[in-house]
Amino acid sequence: MSKTLEKIAEQLIDSNKKVQLIYAFNGSGKTRLSREFKKLVETNLNTDEDKSDIEYSILSQKHILYYSAFTEDLFYWDNDLSGDKERKLKIHPNSFTNWVFKEQGQEQNVIANFQHYTDKTLTPHFNPDFSEVSFSLERGNEESTKNIKISKAEESNFIWSIFYSFIEQVINVLNVAEPSNRETNQFDQIKYIFIDDPVSSLDENHLIELAVNLAELIKSSDSELKFVITTHNPLFYNVLYNELKLNKKDKREGCYLLERLEDGTFELEEKKGDSNKSFSYHLHIKEIIEKAIAKNKIQKYHFTLLRNLYEKTANFLGYQGWSELLPDDKRVYLRRIIQFTSHSTLSNEIIAEPTEQEKQTIKFLLNNLIDNYNFSKQV
Repeated sequence: MSKTLEKIAEQLIDSNKKVQLIYAFNGSGKTRLSREFKKLVETNLNTDEDKSDIEYSILSQKHILYYSAFTEDLFYWDNDLSGDKERKLKIHPNSFTNWVFKEQGQEQNVIANFQHYTDKTLTPHFNPDFSEVSFSLERGNEESTKNIKISKAEESNFIWSIFYSFIEQVINVLNVAEPSNRETNQFDQIKYIFIDDPVSSLDENHLIELAVNLAELIKSSDSELKFVITTHNPLFYNVLYNELKLNKKDKREGCYLLERLEDGTFELEEKKGDSNKSFSYHLHIKEIIEKAIAKNKIQKYHFTLLRNLYEKTANFLGYQGWSELLPDDKRVYLRRIIQFTSHSTLSNEIIAEPTEQEKQTIKFLLNNLIDNYNFSKQV
């Protein structure tokens, strides 16, 4: 049954599950769902109750912590365009970085986590008030490259390392059952932690390790905290599913597949089993595209799904690149079309109507996979 994202957020809030795990393709609305969830939680739980017995701060008013693309917007680059030397990642003042760095002194843990998932020689350097950070490559022989601009993937890992340190502290504090015995009461109002895709830039080994670490952290939570995790990565989904033992009878109802429908509404379908058992993601992509072709409702985002299907197929068959699956006589042309269209779709939320030629290209490329690379329907 199709719903708005607000209704899906209400469904997640009404659940009594400690963990809810959602798989969705890129562009399906995961980040927007996190915003709707946050808005509803804050609206439903914010009251004018007396806070005289609570440490009054921004943190003490929060009912939800969430990590998403909007979290990353709190960090932005000063590229020193005039001198091209003093490149810094600026940190917009916010409650969770203030807690991690100023109140808890967690910068060394953040650095250690960041280096573990990226490069042990890549070193962050914070200024005294933690409003900015620069990066250097330390090679251990007094040779150092200072003030480098790190990649977008490394930047995402850095921000995740800060957030991970923060929620680790929150869980540890709330695990003390009696509020009067806690080291702080700033987290007493927090009911939910929403994590949207922290793994887009990790290789498989680090991705698995991050998922295991996150699952262990969640399992260590003895309070009434509830967790919602969304991801587009089937491996990350599967590791969390198994590490959190979501196959147990009392936990199964917390696993879902989020899908955006052609009319702009959404469907949150309950799934029992990991992604390999409950939905074969590559066959699901194929089915979505086939339905769009049959109903003549192809949208720009179908190019993103098609590229994903080509990538998964090429990887499974052992090709070095997905474009090797394209017809030889049109490879360069078709590769350019898929790259341009899929990238433009990922960069914004606008779903433009494709041209008739683009619709025919989708159909042609899907048939190319089905006819030439032994696709068959799932039994």
